[in-house]
Amino acid sequence: MNGWTLITGASEGLGVEFARIAAREGRNLILTARSEDKLNALADELRDSAGEVVVIPADLNQLSEADRLWQAASEARDIDILVNNAGLGSHGDFADGQNWTRELTSINVNITALSLLMKRAIPHMQGHGGGRIMNVASVAGFTPGPNMAVYHATKAYVLSLSEAVAEELRGGAVTVTAVCPGATATAFFDAADMHGIGLLKLRKPMTARGVAETGWAATLKSRRVVVTGLMNKLFALSPRFSPRWLTTFVAGKIMGK
Repeated sequence: MNGWTLITGASEGLGVEFARIAAREGRNLILTARSEDKLNALADELRDSAGEVVVIPADLNQLSEADRLWQAASEARDIDILVNNAGLGSHGDFADGQNWTRELTSINVNITALSLLMKRAIPHMQGHGGGRIMNVASVAGFTPGPNMAVYHATKAYVLSLSEAVAEELRGGAVTVTAVCPGATATAFFDAADMHGIGLLKLRKPMTARGVAETGWAATLKSRRVVVTGLMNKLFALSPRFSPRWLTTFVAGKIMGK
């Protein structure tokens, strides 16, 4: 294949699974994350099945790094799939000042870097005959989330932006898909200090492979929004039928420890 697939947050979790799926289809890959060692290990694993594999380490907490990533990735390459997978969150009271650094990083990565890469990708894809953009949002984007207020807010932004831009691009050769997983078995829970929350006591998280397969298929079909898992679909629908105060109250309970 001549086209390239750029995957952010490709060093672990969903990013690794998206990369494996793309490699299985023989696609050319550009893998990016902060950890160069993990990226190189994944690249070595995938080279037998993928087309070409390029590693470009980048810290998307820095806007200049997101811009550098796009320039390096798109130089002399036709990127026809962008997977905006990089993201992080933080558990705790919003008023707790100790969380601010992590929350600011979440805003920079989940919102700013994602938006910039979309801005760069759309005209690039339009100029090369089309493409697909996958934004990894979350079922958290459907409701406010006490105890993870900033994370839920960033994912609400991703969901809203994805749907709005998809409508702007209606009928064109570039599509945008928002993939909305619920709890997924990745290192996200360790990094966000979420062990012990009510949500994890209610049900077992979905596997990263299952979420990635669903999200990938939806993106190739140009679906605008896909929520993975039956319980997550019900959770996403609940704000339509319940008062917002009640939905927020319930979310606070299941996200609390």
